[in-house]
Amino acid sequence: MAWRNSAPRQKIAVRCLNMWIKRKPKNRRLERGNVLDVKLRAKEIRAARLRLATTAVGLSLGTVLGLYLLWRVGDWALDEFVFNNDAFAIRELDIQTDGSIPVEQLRKWAGVRPGDNLLALDLNRIKNDLELAPMIQSVAVERVLPRTLKISVIEREPIARMKMLRLQPGGGLGLVSYYLDKSGHVIQPLPVQVDTISLDGDALPVLSGGNAAEFLPGSAIHSPKVRAALRLIAEFENSPMAGLVDLKSVDVSGTEVLQVTTGQGSRITFALDHLEDQLRHWRLVYDLGKNMGKAIWTLDLSVTNNAPALWLEAAPVPPLAPKPDPASPNRKKHV
Repeated sequence: MAWRNSAPRQKIAVRCLNMWIKRKPKNRRLERGNVLDVKLRAKEIRAARLRLATTAVGLSLGTVLGLYLLWRVGDWALDEFVFNNDAFAIRELDIQTDGSIPVEQLRKWAGVRPGDNLLALDLNRIKNDLELAPMIQSVAVERVLPRTLKISVIEREPIARMKMLRLQPGGGLGLVSYYLDKSGHVIQPLPVQVDTISLDGDALPVLSGGNAAEFLPGSAIHSPKVRAALRLIAEFENSPMAGLVDLKSVDVSGTEVLQVTTGQGSRITFALDHLEDQLRHWRLVYDLGKNMGKAIWTLDLSVTNNAPALWLEAAPVPPLAPKPDPASPNRKKHV
């Protein structure tokens, strides 16, 4: 019985083995075909990507080359038809100044000559070069087509001076006057060749007691006492005391006060603020002394109430020093 039951099982096993053996070659052919198909598609994708990359690189190089050629052509056209065109060569230099610097000196500082191409000029460079000069406050540069360059210069107007020891070119020390405008900018000693018409520097009030390290030509002084002294000098010209006395010197070495000496021998002390009120107070005291037949020797205006004063017997008043002619009406022009 056991033998009979095992026979069908053996047949079934043989039949399954044959089916597996017959099916195996067929599956291998399918797998081989699938592998070949995947490899073919991968090659096509790589080829497409390579073509796309080559096209992108070619377009980029072509664009760069085209832009470069366009730039070179434009550069050549500008040089040929604009910057080297004699039609824009400068024939007229219109240089104006409200001060006393000779126009020839201004032209040298500007670095411009007749015949230079008007459109090729760097106007900002000309403006900056001129404003490097300590005596120049501001510059305006303008092209007037086709052949004119216009330069307008505003000079700094000195209102005070300071004498300082400096090394001389030949050796040794000497007193050199530095000038200051109302904004506190230091102006180097006026060159001999400058036609000052003449700005009499000796008629300007002298500042004393300042820090020599701050007096750098072209830079501004930020000391509160020096700036207060400059405000005092500027406001004095429009004050009730203008024309009655001369300001000879202002000492800024004091503590929070200014010591003013006049050409008439008076010594006046000012606080650093409310200068206009103190100038009016000075005029009241001056008139009071005049009515008494006396002159002010010392007056302390830094004391707000009951300013202490010392008097002298009135004497013949020394004549006022002549004021320097302002340079502004004498505009210089070079054509």
